[in-house]
Amino acid sequence: MINALITGGVREFLISTLLSLPIVFLALSVHETAHGYVAYKLGDPTARNLGRLTLNPIKHIDPIGFICMVLCGYGWAKPVPVNTRYFKKPKRDMALTGLAGPLSNLILAIIFALLYRVEYMAFDLFPPTTELMVNIYYFLEIFLILGINLNITLAVFNLIPCPPFDGSRIFLVFLPTNIYFKIMKYEQYIYIALMIALVFGLLDGPIDFVSGLFRQLVFRLVF
Repeated sequence: MINALITGGVREFLISTLLSLPIVFLALSVHETAHGYVAYKLGDPTARNLGRLTLNPIKHIDPIGFICMVLCGYGWAKPVPVNTRYFKKPKRDMALTGLAGPLSNLILAIIFALLYRVEYMAFDLFPPTTELMVNIYYFLEIFLILGINLNITLAVFNLIPCPPFDGSRIFLVFLPTNIYFKIMKYEQYIYIALMIALVFGLLDGPIDFVSGLFRQLVFRLVF
């Protein structure tokens, strides 16, 4: 019995991991492309000139961030370079650029939720009559739920209001300019402190709680 449970657990883990790979590629690529696209629309051609306005994951994936995303549910990609000198209103435009990434993931989560609803309706209209159909519904459901959860968690993770996360660009815009730039001077040290907190799981609770709220909101919008 124990061996069966262990085998089943390993099987579920492998299935979830394999199905999450294309979702992670998509989520991270859309996230970074959204940053670059909004920056470009606000006057900064840096991302476009570097070939970062693309959904090609090779242009965006950071190996460590990708592995963390697959195994832990949240991670990061290579940040899209942004040059604030091109912005007419640097703080505002940087906030809009920062917001674009998490917002794109929330939109992806809604799309996955819509597809999940379609699958739910299809199950009622066309109940599985063969083992093949059962497997198709099973794998599709896992894939779509992963698509919802991973995109929401990635959005919430990046909304942490501390440098270098997107949330700092959004929330620090409300601070006086001198305080804003003083905080940004310590971005590297804040980043190290946050990484230590993440390694020891100190942020798991808050991230899971906020992700749960967003998940409820998405399902209320769709169902």
